[in-house]
Amino acid sequence: MITSNDSREHAATASSAPQQHPGAPPAAPPPNPLYQARWQRVMDCVNLKQPDRMPTALFMMFWPAKYGGISFREQMYNQDKLCEITIELTRDLDPDLCSPSPLITGFGSLLDATGYRQIEWPGHGVADDRPFQYLDREYMTADEYDDFLFDPTGFYYAKYLPRVAEAFEGSEGIASIAGASYFDVIYNSAAFADPRLQASMARLAGAGREAGKLFACAGRLMGQLAAMGYPAGIGGFAMGPYDNLADYFRGATAMMKDLYRRPDKVLEALDKMKVLTLRRLAMQKPMMGSPIVFIPVHWAPDAFMSQKQFERFWWPSFRELLLGVIDLGLIPMPLWEADCTKRLETIRDVPPGKCIYWFERTDMVKAHEVLGDVVALRGGMHPSVMTMGTPDDVDAAVKHLVDNVWNKGGKLILDTAFGIPDETPVENARAMYRAARKYA
Repeated sequence: MITSNDSREHAATASSAPQQHPGAPPAAPPPNPLYQARWQRVMDCVNLKQPDRMPTALFMMFWPAKYGGISFREQMYNQDKLCEITIELTRDLDPDLCSPSPLITGFGSLLDATGYRQIEWPGHGVADDRPFQYLDREYMTADEYDDFLFDPTGFYYAKYLPRVAEAFEGSEGIASIAGASYFDVIYNSAAFADPRLQASMARLAGAGREAGKLFACAGRLMGQLAAMGYPAGIGGFAMGPYDNLADYFRGATAMMKDLYRRPDKVLEALDKMKVLTLRRLAMQKPMMGSPIVFIPVHWAPDAFMSQKQFERFWWPSFRELLLGVIDLGLIPMPLWEADCTKRLETIRDVPPGKCIYWFERTDMVKAHEVLGDVVALRGGMHPSVMTMGTPDDVDAAVKHLVDNVWNKGGKLILDTAFGIPDETPVENARAMYRAARKYA
């Protein structure tokens, strides 16, 4: 299950120009000198150069609710309040990279509009002050691999989308149009007279308007923060091929069985997932000009599969995804969840100076030893220190990272393991950013 602190994300050709999200405002206002200095600090790390000081990043799930004294449910539904709190806490903590909080948790109305089924969220399956939870199920059955591989779009409309969101129920008829030609193209317009399809289209139109409001809200927030001198820490989102297939299609148990029962189908599907993800990224415009693509990683940790399985099923398609993101002129930023120490030697096989590797629980000193000449690092602060420690404990943990990573040439962007944990005392968060400026 996904909680707020435990999330469950070569180039494809694209014939169309990049498009901005519907409802998004125009590009951010010209950056001020503080913006330029902060962004240069981060890019120096990415390019494996030594910046003027160690940069810091801000990411959070439901911590704004704690900071602002509201419920998790209100954070998900009151976008204006969430933006107000985000501006206040960003000014308070003064990071080098800020966070597009509405796109991370401020989408309750959009979940309602689509009738989304893959998570439970505050007030919908979990209490108002509990984070959303992912529902691990088989959303694609074992005998549907061939359907997906032959026609992914048709499979989406005919089977997958109606299973994951109520708004798509009735849209199955769209898939039947594939293969039509000549007069059959116009005859197939009869599918749109189906009352179920019309109802689905009407509900999706409403969902589209909600999505437009969400992107417009996030765009306004990031524009305000940019004007204040804070660059966006995330400009796009992607899922790794294996994680996408395992988490959101086959489910955890079924996917592990597939590695033994239908390995060739798995590999074909992973290649297809990679191409679809890169195609989608190529059609989108980076949010607020930030080229950083956030890729949450769920199945790479040491305990989830053997090294042999990792090198056969997980890493090859993920590496090709990273290369494809780089070829699009973007910066891939995988968040390697849990402990990935055993994977470090394998995952260093990427072009130097092109990626940010964000680690949740992998020892950052070891990560620097293995990866320091290849990628910028992000993270370093263990959630237990942030939630259970004192400000002095947080200060000491930052100093440890400065002494053993930053001062030894590590290009570290200081952050918490997977954003500021929801339970983190405000003074502990302040202590982290304050210590970064004090020691480095």
